[in-house]
Order: sequence, then structure tokens, then C-alpha cells
Amino acid sequence: MHRIALAAALAVASTTPSFAQLAVSANAGKVKLVNGVVQTVKDGKDTVAIIDLKANPPKILTEIEVPASVVGPPTSVAVSPKEDIALVTSAEKFDPADATKRIPDDRVTVLDLTTVRGGVLDRFKKQAPAPQPKVIATLVAGKGAAGVTFNKAGTLALVANRSEGTVSIFTVSGKTVTAAGKVDLGNPTSGPSGVVFTPDGKQALVTLDGESAHKIAVLSVDGNKVEYTKRDISAGIRPYGIDITKSGDAAVVANIGRGGGDNDTISVIDMKLSPPRVVSTITVGQTPEGIKISPDGNFVAVTVMNGTNKPDTSPFYKATGLLQIWSRTGTQLSKVAEAPVGKWCQGIAWSSNSKIVLAQCMAEEEIIVFRFAGITGKSLTKAGTIKTKGGPAGIRTAE
Repeated sequence: MHRIALAAALAVASTTPSFAQLAVSANAGKVKLVNGVVQTVKDGKDTVAIIDLKANPPKILTEIEVPASVVGPPTSVAVSPKEDIALVTSAEKFDPADATKRIPDDRVTVLDLTTVRGGVLDRFKKQAPAPQPKVIATLVAGKGAAGVTFNKAGTLALVANRSEGTVSIFTVSGKTVTAAGKVDLGNPTSGPSGVVFTPDGKQALVTLDGESAHKIAVLSVDGNKVEYTKRDISAGIRPYGIDITKSGDAAVVANIGRGGGDNDTISVIDMKLSPPRVVSTITVGQTPEGIKISPDGNFVAVTVMNGTNKPDTSPFYKATGLLQIWSRTGTQLSKVAEAPVGKWCQGIAWSSNSKIVLAQCMAEEEIIVFRFAGITGKSLTKAGTIKTKGGPAGIRTAE
């Protein structure tokens, strides 16, 4: 009887929500890139796609209309640590006075993912149709709401507001997300873009890519109290995307530069030092848009636009972007793999075992799936594509 009970328990455990690993992709339908020019798509619809990373190959489970934007770094999505809710920001919306123009937006959509997770399990047991996420709230952050993140406990979320120089604070209790004020960074043109918490939840780093800034602001966090410490870290020109290791020993920053055709950089912040500081900067190519550390902490993936967002008459134009993988040893990076991707490529997501990489490409309206051999093979192999409704512009998994 004990063996039967144990077998039954293992069977139940094998079909718990941990079976699914979801990636949430925000897809911008309001704009398209036409020969290097971003054009407004009249009546274009934004969507969010829910992707099952445990499927082989990964696939979209469902896609629904949710306000989103390509403006800002491709971390405009955050998935709670328990994978029960997601936050999606919208940095731009159609101008009510002129639908051919776009103006800053401040919306944050809260999605209930528990129905999706449960639906994945039911589908696995062949008992239900495709699962659907549910919009449970629409919140107000600040103008140009862009990068968003949860703390490790899942009790606090921050949104970087690019168009007003602030960071919005939200408390989280279960599926209830509540506005709890803003942090003024002292400069409305500083361009807050990406934001991450340190694993202990006591600090947060905010990239400031405005022409008046070029810094990473350090915030202090004490419970629900978040303050600007007035301590800034200097990386490269226009620090934009940012990520931090699970252990908190290092952070990486993508410096997108001024878009003049020069090669741009990524920087490593040594978080063990007091105070933390940039200790290494590496050239990667034109416009490193997305940057993401693998869950095992051993690799850093970077999407490089490589001139694909320029007119084909430009001397800096290239037909394909790049996905690069850099091996990490402490604060030292070395490139171990590179593969061509599409045009105007954005965010990156890793599978939990650090063997699958998703790269978003706006122009083609698709997400490219790569298999990564890791430290032994050090190779990237294209394993397929996932088509989206609109250009995929931000992507995250539970972290």
C-alpha cells in the first residue's frame, strides 16, 4: 500500500503546475518598420502571447489583445515568481486627436496566468481546450511606462516611466496589485528604461538612457518604501536593458548608443563591491537591444540590431541582426556563440534549464527558437519559429 500511495503521489506531482514554464510575449501592433522608418499602423492591435517553453518545440498556447509597445527596452513584461500573474506595460498609445500619431501611455495590465497554467495541465491530460489568461486589472503608472519587474518575494513591483523621469511603485498581494506612489529621479528627461531588483530585495537598479543622463540609478528598498539614493553608476552611452544574476553577484547592462552606426557595448556591474560599480565593458555591435542572463548564471544572451533598423541605403545597414551568447565567469565575459536573426530584434527569454533561447524579431513578427548546447558544445542551433500577431517587443518568464 505504501508503494501504491507513493506512486500515486509521484503521479500527482508530475502533473502539478510546475509542468508548465510560461513565457509571456508582448507584441506591438501599432507600428511597423518600413525601410528603416517606424510607421504607425492605423487601427493596429497589440497582443500578448502565452508560450509554453516546456513544449517541444515551444509553442503559443493563446494570444489576446492587451495594450503594449515597442518603446523602451524589451522588459515591458514581468511574470510573478509564482507564475500566477503577469504585468504588461504600454509606453505608447494612439493620439486621440490624431490616430496617425502616438503619444506616451501610462497603462499597466495585470493578467491572471493561473487559468493558463491549469489549462496546460488539463490539456496535458487531454481534458480541456486551449487555456486563456484573464485581464484582471488595468493600472496607471507614469507617462511612457516601460520596463517592469517583480521582487523575488513577489510582493513589490516597479515600473520605469521613460517620459517623466520617475519609477512607479506597486504592492502585490496574491493577484491584487495596488499603486503605492512614485520615486522621482530628479530629471524628467533622464529616460528611466529598465529596472531590476537585487535578489535580497533591498535595492533596485534603473537604467537612465536619456541624453541628459547615461547612468544607472540605485534605489534603496525597505518594505514598500523605495527611495532614490542619489548614487548613480556609469556604464556606456544610453544604458537601456539590464539584468542581474539570481545570486546577485553581478548585473549586466546593454548600452544602445546613439544609433549613428558605431559599435555599441554591454557592461558588467560587480555587485559584490561596496558600492557596486562597472568593472568591464565589451563591444558587441550596433544597438544591443535585449540582454538576459541564463537561469544557471553561466551565460549572457544579447540581441544586436546590427543596423537592421536602418534604411537599406545606409552604409550601416545589415540584412540580419545577431543573437550572441557570452560565457560568464564572475565579472568576465567571453563570446562563445553567435547566430543570425531577423530585423529590429528585441527581447530574449531562456528556458529554466538554460538550453532553449527565444529571440524576438519585430519586423518579421516572429520569435526564433534556438537550442543552446551550453558549456560543452557552445553552439546555437535554430529549432523553429513562433509567429505572433504584431511585432514581439518584450518577453519574460518567472524569475
